[in-house]
Amino acid sequence: MTQPIALLDGPFWPYLSLILFAVLPTEIWRWLAVGLVRGLDADSPLLEWVRMVATALLAGIVAKLIVSPPGALAAAPLFVRIAAMAASAAVMALTRRRMMLAVLTGEAVLIGGVWLFGG
Repeated sequence: MTQPIALLDGPFWPYLSLILFAVLPTEIWRWLAVGLVRGLDADSPLLEWVRMVATALLAGIVAKLIVSPPGALAAAPLFVRIAAMAASAAVMALTRRRMMLAVLTGEAVLIGGVWLFGG
């Protein structure tokens, strides 16, 4: 029988596994992307297409979360989820795209709506 590696058997195993299985796989792609886009113009047609695809994917995820939410979000009534999304969009439009303020507004509307209208 082989002896276990001390680092893998001790209290640092969760941190090592987090680095190995979560950080490294995503960081490799990020660094490759940084290296590949160095010479691209920010207004190039390729990057415009990438932005449009990313926006469409995000819109699809938000729509799925509103229409068929998972877990605890399913307890919120549909009109509360729609109101939270609309409030976030309004804050983004009115405050020059301040993301944190929009997220906090959406959360406040969602929590307040569930508290008022039950779930």
